[in-house]
Amino acid sequence: MAMGKYSRVDGRKSSNYCSTISMVAFVALCLVGVWMFMSSSVVPGQSSVVPASQESATSQGKQSTVENTKGFEDSSGDMPEGSSKEGESTENTNTGNQSDLQDDDKVTETQTETDSNPAGEENQVEKSQEDGDGKKEDENSGEAGSNTDSEEKENASGEKSESDEGEKTTTDSSENKNDSETEGGSGEKSELDEGEKSTEEGENKDVSETEGNSSESNEGSQGKDKAVEVFPAGAQSELLNETSTQNGAWSTQAAESQKEKSSQSPSDVKQDGQAWKVCNTTAGPDYIPCLDNWKAIRKLSSTKHYEHRERHCPDEAPTCLVPVPEGYKQSIKWPKSRDKIWYYNVPHTKLAEVKGHQNWVKVSGEYLTFPGGGTQFKHGALHYIDFIQESLPDIAWGKRTRVILDVGCGVASFGGYLFERDVLAMSFAPKDEHEAQVQFALERGIPATLAVMGTKRLPFPGYVFDVVHCARCRVPWHIEGGKLLLELNRVLRPGGYFVWSATPVYQKLEEDVGIWEEMTKLTKAMCWELVVIKKDTLNGVGAAIYRKPMSNECYNQRTKNEPPLCKESDDPNAAWNVPLEACMHKVPEDESLRGSNWPEQWPKRLENPPYWLKSQVGVYGKPGQEDFAADYKHWKNVVSQSYLNGMGINWSSVRNVMDMRAVYGGFAAALKDLQVWVMNVVPIDSPDTLPIIYERGLFGMYHDWCQSFNTYPRTFDVLHADHLLSVVKKRCSLVGLVAEVDRILRPGGKLIVRDNVETITEVESLAKSMNWDIRMIYSKEGEGLLCVQKTMWRPKEAELITSAIM
Repeated sequence: MAMGKYSRVDGRKSSNYCSTISMVAFVALCLVGVWMFMSSSVVPGQSSVVPASQESATSQGKQSTVENTKGFEDSSGDMPEGSSKEGESTENTNTGNQSDLQDDDKVTETQTETDSNPAGEENQVEKSQEDGDGKKEDENSGEAGSNTDSEEKENASGEKSESDEGEKTTTDSSENKNDSETEGGSGEKSELDEGEKSTEEGENKDVSETEGNSSESNEGSQGKDKAVEVFPAGAQSELLNETSTQNGAWSTQAAESQKEKSSQSPSDVKQDGQAWKVCNTTAGPDYIPCLDNWKAIRKLSSTKHYEHRERHCPDEAPTCLVPVPEGYKQSIKWPKSRDKIWYYNVPHTKLAEVKGHQNWVKVSGEYLTFPGGGTQFKHGALHYIDFIQESLPDIAWGKRTRVILDVGCGVASFGGYLFERDVLAMSFAPKDEHEAQVQFALERGIPATLAVMGTKRLPFPGYVFDVVHCARCRVPWHIEGGKLLLELNRVLRPGGYFVWSATPVYQKLEEDVGIWEEMTKLTKAMCWELVVIKKDTLNGVGAAIYRKPMSNECYNQRTKNEPPLCKESDDPNAAWNVPLEACMHKVPEDESLRGSNWPEQWPKRLENPPYWLKSQVGVYGKPGQEDFAADYKHWKNVVSQSYLNGMGINWSSVRNVMDMRAVYGGFAAALKDLQVWVMNVVPIDSPDTLPIIYERGLFGMYHDWCQSFNTYPRTFDVLHADHLLSVVKKRCSLVGLVAEVDRILRPGGKLIVRDNVETITEVESLAKSMNWDIRMIYSKEGEGLLCVQKTMWRPKEAELITSAIM
C-alpha cells in the first residue's frame, strides 16, 4: 500500500532524499515563525495589553483613523461602510479620554494626518488602490510564491483575509479597539497623549519629506480607511463632509517630532528661512504694539483727553515674538480661574496693594486671588447684581438683558459673575496706572478689552448693548457737552438702560452734588428717563438707572437742540477711528429697521434670524434670513462634526476664544453649550455684520488685522481664522499677523485656519518656524484646514523695538 511504501524503513532509502524532506520541513517552520513574528508586530491589538513602546510605534495609523476620521461630518456614499463603522466605534472612547490642557500640550495631532498620502498628489486615488490591492505584489515582484505561502498560512491560522487591503483595514480596526481597551483598563493617558510617543519614535515626517516620500511609506495604505474633510467651492458651502481620501484630497502631514523640536538650531533660523527674534521693549512680556508706541506718544501735543491711552500703531507690524514671563504656567481652568490665577502668569502686585481692601485682588502665595469684590460691591458682585435687578425687575438678567457694556471694569468681577445670570459683559478699561486690570480679567477667563473713552468712538456699532454699566468708572460724563455720555447713547439700544453707580448718586459732598446737577440737566436734554434711584445698604452705595427712549417724540419736542441731533449722513455704526462728536442719532422707528423693536428674549434670539433681516440680502447672496439660517446650520455641523471631536482639542480646558473673522457669529453660536466665550471680530474691510452678532445675544468688535489687537499677550486659548489670512496678506505682512497671533495666544493655545491652499501652506511653514505643533492639516480642491498649537519656545536672539522704549 502507499502507506507501507512511504513508511518503509528498510535501510535502503536514500539519505539525500531524507535530508531534502528535513530541509523542506525546516524551511516551512521558519517561514511560519517569520510570518507569526511579523503579524504580531503589525497587529499589537491581538494582545490584551499593549506595551507603551509598542503601542506608540504602531498607533500612528490608528490615531489617524480615530482622531481625524470622526472629526468630520458623515457623507453617505463617500465613506466605505466598514470604515464608517470603525470611526463610530472609536469616537466616544477618544473624546472621553482627553486629558486637561497641560496633558493636551503633548498631543501632536498631525500624526493623524502623516499616515495618509501626501498633499497635492494628483493620483491619490490610484495610490490608495495600489496600496490596498497590490502594494506588496509591486514591492516583491518575482516573489509571488512567498506571498502565496504567506496567504495560505494566514488563512490556515484563521487570522486575516487574503488581500493586503483587507489586512490593513482589519489591522486599523483591531488596533483602535484594543488600544481603547488598553487605555481604559490600565488608566494610562488618553490615546491623544500617546501620540507624542509615536512622534518620539521618529515616525512623523517633515512636510517636505512626507510630500516626497510618503508613497514609500507603509502607512500610505491607510488612506483608504481614513475619513477626511471636504472643501467644496463657495464661501458658504458645507466644508466639513466626511469622505475618504479616494475622493481626491491631498493628504495630511505630521508635526515636527519632539526630537526635531529639541534639536532646533541655535541661530533661530528655521527651514523656511524665517528668522524669529524676541521683542526687546520696555513692556517686556506685556507688550501691546499699538498701546506701547512711546515714539508716537511722545509726539502728542496733548493728553487732556487721554490721547496717550488710545491706539498709536507703528508703521509696520512687529515681526518679533513677545517673551513669556519667567515661571509661567498653564492657566487655571474655568471656573476656578475666576477666583484665582497663577501669580507668575501676571506678576503684578500694585492693584493688590491699592485695591486689596476693596476685595479686588489679593496676593496669596503662588496665587493671585479675587474675592469677587469691587469699589462699589465690596461684599461681592453677586449681591450687587441682584441688587440692580431688585431695583428694576425689568432688567431681567439673562432674558431681556443679555449683552451689556461695563465701562471702567477694573478686574471685571462684575462681568465674571454675570455668567451665573446668563449675561455677557463686554468689559473695558484703559491700560493705565491700574496695573494689568484687563490682563487680570482675561487670565481669569472673563471677557475684557483695552479701550478708553477719549477722542474716538468705541469699536462697536450703534444700538447694540442692552445695558451700559458704570460703577465708579471715573469718566467725566457731564463735561464738554456730554460728549462721552453721548457715545454711550450711540451704542445703547433704544429702550436700553444705563446703570450709574457712583458717589454723585448717593453722597452729598459739594463736588458730588455739582456733578449730579450737571448729569440731571444732561440726561433730561438727551431724553433719558430716570427710572429709579436706589441705595444698597449692605455696600453703602447707590445706583441711578436711566432708560433711553424708543421713539423720537421727545427729541422733536425739545425747545433747544442741545445736545444737537447728528446729521442724517452720520452713520451710527461707523466706529473705526471715527472722532467723537457731541450729537445724538435719531432712534429708528421704521419697523423694518434694526433698533425699532427689542430682540427676542434669550436664548431664542441666538437661533432666530433678526426681524430686520427680512428686507436685506445676506452676505452670501441669499435672502437675509435664509442666509443667516444656512450659516448657522453650517457652523453647527462644522463644530459638532469636526472641531469638537476631530482636532484633539480638549475643550474643557478652553475658555477664551476669538473668531478673527466672524460673519453672522455662527461659529460662536455653535459653541453655546460649552463653558467658553467668543470675541467675534469683524474686520474693517469685511461686510459689517457685527450688529447681527449683537442682535443674537453675542458680542464682538471691529478691528484691522494689519495692526495689533487691543489685548495683552497670552490671553486667548483658541483663535479661529476663516478665510481671513488670504485677504489680509494682500494688504500687509502675513509674517506680522502670525507674530500677532503668537502674541495673543496662550502657550498651548490653538490656531484653526480655514483658507486657500497657498495660504495654508504659508501659515504651516511659519508655524513650524516658531516650533509650533502641527495638529492637523488637510486640503481638497484648493481649500484647506490647518490646526496648529503654540508651544513655549522662544528665540534666543532679541530685537530692539525702538518705538516701544520709554
